[in-house]
Parts: sequence; structure tokens; C-alpha cells
Amino acid sequence: MQLEQLHHESLGHASYLIASEQTGDAIVVDPRRDVSAYLDLAAREGYRIRYVVDTHQHNDYLSGLHELVERSGATALGSGHTDHLGYDHEPVKDGHQLEMGEVGITVLHTPGHTPEHISFLLTDGQLDDDEPAMLLSGGALLVGDLARPDLLGTEEQTKASAESFCHTIQKKLLTLPDHVLVYPTHVAGSLCGGDIGSRLVTTVGYERRTNAILREVSDKDQFVEHCLRLDNLPAVPPYWPRMRGRNAEGVEPVGTVDLPPPVNVDDVDLDGDVIVLDTRQPEAYASGHIPGALNVGYGSSFPTWAGTVLPEGARTLVVVDDTDQLEEITWDLLRIGYDRPVGHLRGGMFSWRTAGRPMASLPTVTVQDLADDLDRYHVLDVRQPGEWADGHAPGAQFITGAELPSRIDEVPADRDVLVVCGSGFRSTVASALLRHHGRDNITNLLGGMSAWNAADLPTTSDDA
Repeated sequence: MQLEQLHHESLGHASYLIASEQTGDAIVVDPRRDVSAYLDLAAREGYRIRYVVDTHQHNDYLSGLHELVERSGATALGSGHTDHLGYDHEPVKDGHQLEMGEVGITVLHTPGHTPEHISFLLTDGQLDDDEPAMLLSGGALLVGDLARPDLLGTEEQTKASAESFCHTIQKKLLTLPDHVLVYPTHVAGSLCGGDIGSRLVTTVGYERRTNAILREVSDKDQFVEHCLRLDNLPAVPPYWPRMRGRNAEGVEPVGTVDLPPPVNVDDVDLDGDVIVLDTRQPEAYASGHIPGALNVGYGSSFPTWAGTVLPEGARTLVVVDDTDQLEEITWDLLRIGYDRPVGHLRGGMFSWRTAGRPMASLPTVTVQDLADDLDRYHVLDVRQPGEWADGHAPGAQFITGAELPSRIDEVPADRDVLVVCGSGFRSTVASALLRHHGRDNITNLLGGMSAWNAADLPTTSDDA
């Protein structure tokens, strides 16, 4: 048996190709939308992709299942514990077994993260037909964590999910031998957990001994209460609710994707319906950018924040530091439901500046300058709930970056507003969003709360 893990850092996502060395048949679990990686791997190793399946209907990205089925001729499998899959598939339920040569696959219904969630328990017949070897756990068990149970919306649904999670852990996961390797879909960087460890694989035994949430499972009420304490979970980005529905219906194939074409400075229409998305780093954006441009620096958190500040269906013109970044930026947008950018600014900001086009800058302040001028500002903290609870500026307003697009009207327009985060990246994203919506009273704190604490500026842990 061969298992290949394909890790995508910016989504905190891992997908898997498992193949039989005897027959050459393979299954792909939780594919991302750019499916060439699976096709190339299968071609290189001489495998035929026979099955494609999602462990659940994902909220954080668009699945490549439908496209991979079309391009490989594989059979789509789907959880038989839901009636809401809109694409052709072979339903599989708890206990269903598949065989690919020496590879044995048993389907486990593991609800909790989502109601339809399934996991896959693998045996390797080259070693032992009866002894489980690996668990592809999706979101049922993560490294040091469990996936969040609150994605369906209401408190009642969250409580029901938490109770289902209890049963999943007690009856399905903790009954497995300690040696079973666990390969989750949600890994470090994913917002589907509150405290996911940095490793990409774990074991049942290691989690049994070290996972703080699992240690509470003996007391069902306490476990449910823990799951209902959502203040330690990251805020849900606004694009997530769109992902689950599209995945359930079957995501349309994108086929061959060309890079965004270059757009000359003179062809950029600032009064049109195309949003300028500046992907340079915060310092570069702050020093000078196209008026009205949004800013999400290219890096590991790019898709999360692009999906936060871009409205649904947005058409974008991207500004890049390096055109080598265009392919990954384009795919990051496609993976979260946006179309390919209409173009990229030819020559970048250098061409814009030298053409004498209008420029804007983002006011910034250091903690040294702030120490004597703190009373001037209304502080807006855009960090995650757990960061806020650990300490924040006295009197600060707390709106997570994920919530800011729907709560912009709550930010005062009649005072100077200082936007803070942990280090300055997210606050630049938030500041750019506010200025995009016409707020000219925005200043960004360089270094964020890290610099604030280093300068011994006052903090409190009181609630907002």
C-alpha cells in the first residue's frame, strides 16, 4: 500500500492518494480544486484513480471531486448519511467495505464536525488483513484537536453536533488500537479547529494521551459544554457558508486555467466594477497603493483573508510584487469560489507611480509614537477571540477580521481609529477594507499587540 499526502499550507488542508501496489488502483480523499496534482502523481507512479470521495461537505474550500471524476473516469463516492448531495455518486454508509488489492477500506460514520461526516479505516494486506493500520479522519480527529461542531449555524444544531461527536469518539475512535496512524484533512493553518498541532500525522494512542479534548470525553456533559464554548474558536470567514452548498451540489470543473493577462496602466478604470486586490506585503501597501485597493499580502493566509474582504462574485485586478506569484494567487482564489482575476497590473506599482497616476497611502503609527498620543484614538482590535481574551487595549472595540465586512457601520466615523492585530498583517487587511469603504479616519498600528506588549502599554482582559 502506498499513501501520499498532499499538503496545502494556505488552506491548512491535507488530501490523500492511497494506492494498491498489487493492482495499481487508487482512491483520492478530500481533493482540492486544482486536481492536476493527483493526476500527475497517478501518472508518474502508474496508478489508476478508481474512486474519489470527500469525508464531508467542506466549508473552507471548493472540492475538486467532480473535476477529478470527469478527468480520471473514477467513481465518485459520497456519504450515505445525507440526502443533500446533488452529484452522481455511489453512497457509502457505516460499515461499507472496499477492496483494492491488498488495501482494505472500511467506512466509518463519524458525525460531529458535520452530520454526514465519514472516515476511512485502512488495512494493509501485505502486513495483516485484520489489523487496522491507518485512519483517514477528515475532521473527526485532528492533531491535538477536534474539528469545530458549530458550522451548521444554530446553538441547537451545535449542541446536537457536539453530542454526536461524543458518540463518535467513544464508540468509533477510542476503540481503535493505539498504533493506528491518523491522517486528518484539517491541519495547522485551518480555521476548522482552535488549537491544531503542527504535525501532519498522529496516532490514536498519542491523541488518547495528549489531546486535551479527548480527555474530557468520559463525561459527556462536560465534553458537550466544552464544544459549546466557541470563544476559543477562530471566527468563521464570510465566504465559508457559500462553500458547503456548492460542494454539496457538485463544484463545476474549471478545466485549463490561464494566468491573468497583463493590464496596462492606462486601461485601469478606477470607477469600474473591478476591485483592485493588492497582494504586496503590508509595508509596501502602506507606503503607496492604488486608491481604493484592498490589501491581502501574498502568503500562507492569503485565501482566508481574500475570501474575507472580497464580496461574493468579485472581479479582481491583482497587483503583485513578482509575476511568479500569479499562478498560486489565481488558484487560491479559484479554490475559495472566485473567478480567475481579470488581469494583473503590468509593471506593478512601479509602472503606476511613473505614469503619474493617483496614489494613496495608509497612515501608520509605531508604539513609540503612540505612547504619548494614545488618548487620541479609538482602538479597533481585529484579532481572534482567544487572542482578545488573553489581553487587549483598555476600552478597545472588538470585531474580528472575519466579522468586519458585515459590521463596518459599527466602527466610529467621527474619531481617529487605530486598527490593531497581532503583528500588523491582519490590521492592514482590515484598514484597507475600511478605507475601501470610504473611511479616511483609519491608522494602522505597526507591530500590533506584539509591539504593544513589548512597549508595556496598558492591557486588560475584561470583556468588550
